Amino acid sequence: MLGITPFGMVHTVISIVAVATGLISLIRHGAISFNNGMGKTYVYTTILTCVTGFFIFHHGGFGKPHILGIITLIVLGIALVAGEKIRLFGRASPYVEVVSYTMTFFFHLIPAITETTTRLPEGAPLASGPDDPLIQKAVGICFVLFLAGATWQVIRVRNKLKARLIV
Repeated sequence: MLGITPFGMVHTVISIVAVATGLISLIRHGAISFNNGMGKTYVYTTILTCVTGFFIFHHGGFGKPHILGIITLIVLGIALVAGEKIRLFGRASPYVEVVSYTMTFFFHLIPAITETTTRLPEGAPLASGPDDPLIQKAVGICFVLFLAGATWQVIRVRNKLKARLIV
């Protein structure tokens, strides 16, 4: 079915949970945060998605998807150390945290778009491969949405911090 192995199916289910919890967090709270259950689920399933992805070689050997997994884990680590408990980046920490988590969400969308459009509809997929212009356009649109969302989040964080100083 759709050229996916049982291990690939487990990886896909985990990644769907990550994307769903990330999306719910973004809609409900305007950000992903490790300070609530939804955010913790997002972080743990994102880590599992990356780790399981390292064992999938759908397009040959070690490649761009694996590099994206490594980058995702690095950015996720940056978000975690920028969080309220560690605040490694000092006054910039709240900004680094919110943008980093949102960036990892954007990173989820790249393989989601690629795998979905190269597999569906079954027998006549929308895209011919990872370099198909349709995929490039869709990822580009998601990147613009990421930039807009991250900008909104930074403004929101700045306004919250200013409000705390006034009170």
